[in-house]
Amino acid sequence: MRRLADELGIRAPSLYKHIDGRPALELALVEIALDETGLAMHAAVEGSDGDPVRDLLGAYRTLGLANPELYRLITAGSFPRAGLLPGLEAWAGEPFFLAVGEPYLAQALWSFAHGTLILELDHRFLDGSDLDQTWHAGTEAFDAARLAQCGAPTG
Repeated sequence: MRRLADELGIRAPSLYKHIDGRPALELALVEIALDETGLAMHAAVEGSDGDPVRDLLGAYRTLGLANPELYRLITAGSFPRAGLLPGLEAWAGEPFFLAVGEPYLAQALWSFAHGTLILELDHRFLDGSDLDQTWHAGTEAFDAARLAQCGAPTG
């Protein structure tokens, strides 16, 4: 809290006039991050030119790489679900469903996106790995699964 106050140019006790301690601050940051993430993901799917999986994963990766600590705050460790604005978490995750049209495939897509992004942020892929190709392979696999689910030809 002291570091945050220094960044804001105020004294640490002044923060408590605006926010009720560190847990409340983290909850506020989680809500802001979920809102920003949801907006970006909804825009990616709604603005897609016919490849919603590619557009969604591209936006997800870009957002996470641009804000790694905020990304970790909303995806790692305990999650303050009970304190969130009602419906915010579901709304923020909805674009994964909108991209593939099936809830379990949507969860698998989010799992791929999250796992791949965390591994990328933590530099856990082998040196020389072409991560653009890794993301492309995941996109192709989930797009094929989406098309198969709709009964469309995949090849």
